[in-house]
Amino acid sequence: MNVFTLTVSTPDGDAFSGEAYALNVRGTEGDLAVMAGHVPFATGVKAGSCRIDLPDGTSLDGSVSEGILTVSKEGVTLLTGTAQWEK
Repeated sequence: MNVFTLTVSTPDGDAFSGEAYALNVRGTEGDLAVMAGHVPFATGVKAGSCRIDLPDGTSLDGSVSEGILTVSKEGVTLLTGTAQWEK
């Protein structure tokens, strides 16, 4: 299972920083999933649900506000106003 480095960053600091297997969010053009090796791109993100699948088989579910998602060879960064995770 390939993983990638993911950072979910808010004005208050990083809400998540680590390795992930997949990221699912709602982009401006619809729902999208990012996995290791994804082609580089940048897009806007709409407020809504966010799911991070972790390498250990668990997931982190929550919600994010509007933001910007960038995918590069170095990793994936989601810049958002807020990120809240379910417990």
